[in-house]
Order: sequence, then C-alpha cells, then structure tokens
Amino acid sequence: MLRALSIRDVVLVRSLQIEFLPRLCVLSGETGAGKSILLDALGLAVGSRADSALIRHGATQATVAAEFEVSADHPVRLLLEANELDASEHTIVLRRVVGTDGRSRAFVNDQPISIALQRALGDCLVEIHGQFESRRLLDPAAQRDLLDAYGGLHEQVSGVAHAHGSWRTAMDALSQGIRERADASRDEDVLRHALDELSALDPQPGEESTLAAQRAVMMHGEKLVEATGRAADELGDGRGVEGAINAAQRQIEAVAELAGGRLGGAIAALKRASIEVADAASDIESVASDIDLDPRSLERIEERLFALRALARKHGVEADTLGDVGDELGRRLALVADWDTQIVELTGRAEEARGIFAARCQALSRARRKAAARLDGEVTRELVPLKLEAARFVARVDPLDDEQWGPSGADRVGFAVATNPQTPEGPLGRIASGGELARFTLALKVALARADPVPTIVFDEVDNGVGGAVAAAVGERLARLARDFQVLVVTHSPQVAARGDHHWRVTKANARPGSLTTVDALGDAERREEIARMLAGARVTDEARAAAGRLLHGALQ
Repeated sequence: MLRALSIRDVVLVRSLQIEFLPRLCVLSGETGAGKSILLDALGLAVGSRADSALIRHGATQATVAAEFEVSADHPVRLLLEANELDASEHTIVLRRVVGTDGRSRAFVNDQPISIALQRALGDCLVEIHGQFESRRLLDPAAQRDLLDAYGGLHEQVSGVAHAHGSWRTAMDALSQGIRERADASRDEDVLRHALDELSALDPQPGEESTLAAQRAVMMHGEKLVEATGRAADELGDGRGVEGAINAAQRQIEAVAELAGGRLGGAIAALKRASIEVADAASDIESVASDIDLDPRSLERIEERLFALRALARKHGVEADTLGDVGDELGRRLALVADWDTQIVELTGRAEEARGIFAARCQALSRARRKAAARLDGEVTRELVPLKLEAARFVARVDPLDDEQWGPSGADRVGFAVATNPQTPEGPLGRIASGGELARFTLALKVALARADPVPTIVFDEVDNGVGGAVAAAVGERLARLARDFQVLVVTHSPQVAARGDHHWRVTKANARPGSLTTVDALGDAERREEIARMLAGARVTDEARAAAGRLLHGALQ
C-alpha cells in the first residue's frame, strides 16, 4: 500500500509530507484547494508524463517521492529482479525529479531507472482512476489479464503459453529445414563435384608432413649422397674409425690381466664405441641407399603435395582435416536425398504442436467466455445503484485470426459498454463520459476485487455529478473495496466522505510568496465539521453538523 507521499515545489506545494493509512482514505477540500495537485504529484511518482508547468513558480525543479509497503510475494519484486535491482527491501520508494526544461529523472530506492520502468513499477503498485484517466483498465492487455485472474485461469493460460512455445519451436525447426533443403538442393552439383575431387585425391592423415619431408630430402639428394659416402669412407676399413677401435680393443684385452682389472672399464667403453660406430655406419648406408635421385620421383611427390595444399586452401582448412571435409560433404549430400523424409517429419511435428496449442486455446476460450459471463452479471448488478441501470457492460471474448495467435491464446479480450439501450457497445474509454467512466471503473473494481494484485487504488471524484442515494451507493462500494485494498478517494460528496476510515482536508492558505496548498489529517470532531461544510457550503449550520453526525453514525452501522 501507499505509505507516504512527499512533494516539493509542485505547483502550489512548497513542501508537503503525507502519511497514509490502510483501508478507505478520504481527501476533501474546496474547489481549487489543490486536490488535483496531489494526484498529479502521485502520477509523476509512478511514471506519468512530466511537464515543467508543474514546477512551483520560482523553484528550479520539482521532486516527488511515493513510498509503498509491499508483501514478500508481490509481483513488483519479480519486475525489480528482472531488471537486476534490489528487491529485498520491505518498502519501495519511487522518486521523480523534473527540471525547468521538462526533462525528468526517475529512481527506485535511490537507484536510477528509466521512466518506462518507473511506469511499469507504478502500474504494479497503484491505479489512478480519474474522470478521464484510467490507464490500466483501458488497456486491452490488462483487461485480458484481469479476466483471466477473475476466472482463476492461471494454469490454463500457462499451459497455452507453453504449448505456443512448443509450436513456435517446431515451426522454426520446419522453416530451418526447408531453408536447408533449398540450400542443399541448390548446391548439390557443387557438393558432388567437391566430394568427387576429394575422393579422387584420397588425402590421408599426416600425408602432407610426410610428403614435405620426402621432398626436402630429394631436393638435397646429391649433397646427402656425397656426404654419406665420405662418412662411410671415414668409418670404413684401413684407417677407419671402426678398425682403429677394434685394434685398440685387442691390444688392451691382451694385457688386461696384468693391470689387475683396472682396464675393464676401458675395454667395456671400447666395445660400446665399436657397436655405436657400427650402428652409425649402418644408418648412413641405409640413408644413402634410400635416397632417390630420379627427378621424376621428386616431380610426383611435389605434384601430390601441391595438390593437397591447394585443396586445403580451397576449403579453408588444414590439409590433415581434408578427410573431415569429405565426411561433411557426404553428410550434406545424404541430407539432400533424405530431405523429403525429414520435411515430412518436421511438418508432422509442427502440425501436432499446433493441434495441441489450438486445443488448449479452445479450452481457454470456453473458460474465458464463462468467466466473462459471470463478470458481466456482477458488474451489471453493481451499475444499478450507481445510477447506470440503463447501461450495459460486456466483457468481450472474440476469436483472433490464426496469424494473431500468441502465448496468451487465440482471443481478443475487451471491456465494452453501452450507456443506453439504443446504442451498441463500444470500448469502455470511448463510450463512457468522465463521470460514467469513474463509476464504471468502480463497479469493475468491486467485481474484480480479489483478482487484481494492485494494492492501492485512487479515485478522483468518482461521485462527480451524483448525489443522494447514488452518492451513498458509491461510498458503500468504496468502503467494500477498501476491505481488500487501500483506497484513496478525492471527493466533494459528504456521503462518500462519511464512509472513510481516515480523512484529510486539502486547503489553500495565503502565504508569501503566493498561495500554498496544505493537507491536514482530521480527528473525529474536525472530520464532522468538514462533512458539515460539504453539506452546507461556506456557512456551516448546526443542522449541517447534526446531518454530518448522522452520516458518520450511519456509516458505522
């Protein structure tokens, strides 16, 4: 609920702090005292359009802050979390600052936010119903949500939204499949040529590095043959290393016993050297014998190597992954042949998902029409004592064209009224006059009381143009509504004011510079005097005071 409203430098208000209470809160005062200023200020705090004309003369900016107390499970917390804002506070303070250039800044709990988010947060917290403004109840999307809440259709609406998501997913898969089939069919010849080219070359993993190494050897073949030949000569018989090592080994072995074992290490080292030299000679001979000096062999290797590299560049891959490219080309060609089967399967899934969605939509539509009929009856019963007995209210549930189906179902929901029997129903905001719209809104809010999560409702002169029994009926319904909500009502009707649980008087006091608006909370005696003023006018009589007492006493019954 609205806990407090702080206003600074707004029109006739220099500085004002109002602490509000639960249930029915009445604000009264003479015409021109500034009651509308309070509502304009509250509207600013909850996201209404800013206007530099609202800034008090001589001030540089206007500031308004509205403090709301919210429950732990209130939907506004989800909206805060969705926008990565702190949702743990017990109270939420919406603040707006308007400059002389008409620009404004918005804050929630002193965190800067956009005006659009401020408006969305405000819509969750308070409804302001004036003679010509009822933003939320005139919104078709809000009307649909209210009807669903009234009918207790949350689970069905969630089921429809889930089915719609599944249908859209299936349709997206089908569309993607159709596009891929068209692409694959168009590229089939290209794919087949590329696959034939890869198949003909038949690249093997690691082949490029092997061929590159072979090419490098062959390009330096003559140098390698010459060097390995000289090395073999150096290691060979005669003065070769191998012969010298063997001769040294024989000489040492012949006198080894005379050295008392001290030559054992040398003998072992010479044996190892002999073996290593023999292995080296064998390796050199092997390399020399493997060197191919035929230029035709080098040409064949270079041709193969360059073909591999060219094909890799063509496909934008490394040569070693050309086999994977071939696998992918084969898969895409296989898909071309299998696309018809896949499209039939995807089409079947999409049709099945659409059928499930359509069936749930039909069930939801039936439930909505039943709820609409009940709501029509409840609102109509409320209209009679509000002097709208000739009016008709209809909650319309009309089918949408298939292309307009969405996560909310296949219905267009709208609240329509006719103010007399000879005229057809039309949208609520277009057909009803200012006073009628306020009373239609009151009747609707009474009927929708337990279906709407908005905790604070504001009515601006909902009793305009009515009096007597009708005004009493308005007051009785406001009091009934206040059992479930905090209701603020700006009124000139003593019958309405007498129903209030709390009462504030708005006055315009002469002060320098200019006239300023003030707001005072009234005690019992002051309240009776204010209602007497509302009954009698400028001169309050004893008879008016007695009548005010009777009104207050009757309101308590």
